[in-house]
Parts: sequence; C-alpha cells; structure tokens
Amino acid sequence: MRAGDTLVVPKLDRLARSVPGARDIGDSLTARGVKLSLSGTLYDPADPMGKMFFNILATFAEFEVDLLRMRTREGMAVARAKGKLKEKQPKLSARQQSHMVQQHQSGEHTIADLAELFSVSRATVYRVLERHQNASAPSTSGGQ
Repeated sequence: MRAGDTLVVPKLDRLARSVPGARDIGDSLTARGVKLSLSGTLYDPADPMGKMFFNILATFAEFEVDLLRMRTREGMAVARAKGKLKEKQPKLSARQQSHMVQQHQSGEHTIADLAELFSVSRATVYRVLERHQNASAPSTSGGQ
C-alpha cells in the first residue's frame, strides 16, 4: 500500500488476532501514511482519536475471539463428556496396520505399493510404520 491509500477491512478480527498485532499493523499503516476503514468507518491511525478508537476496537475484538474460544472449548468438553464428540476413526484397523507392517518388513513392497494396496495416502503408510516402530522400541528409562 502507498501513502494516501485506504485499507478496507470488514471486521477488525479479520485484520489481526490480538491487540499487539493490531497495534503493529496500525503503526505500520501510520508509517506508510495509509488510512484504515473498518466496517465502513474511516480511522486514521496517525490521529490520536483514531488511534484510541482503533485500540479500543482491537481490545474488544480480541475479547470476543477469546470468549468464542472459551465457549467452543466448554461446548466440546460437554459433548465429549456426553459421548457425542468422538475422535477421528483410524483409516486402517489394527489388523490391517499389522499386515501393512509385515509386508513392509518383508521388503517386497515399496511405500507407494502399500499406499495403493491399502487405498491410503503415503503419509498414512509412514504414520502406521512410525507408530509400529515407536511401539516396538525398547524403553530408554533406566527405572531408577
């Protein structure tokens, strides 16, 4: 943006995620000589009143986002407690994963072959193999 331009943002939470982030952006706009339009209202970050309103709006926007996060976490906790929020189901059953590991260890199949055989992505094959390797690795704790 250049001096004299106006940055148009529908809502402040679309501009920054926190008050310090909004201040940094406001300072950057001031340094460039750019004005800010929030929800159709023009704010000049270089003007003391514009700066104050911008900071107040940023504080309220951050507060709203924090409330939303808190309510979402609470709602998820309630749903989880009621058994309505379930974890993502694995793409392969334990038996399929074991079979995949055996085929990989035999050396007859590449990662791409296994991905095609089991109709999963290569990343899934790598995750299954890594989980198996981590599960079969001996514990490094000395037991002291």
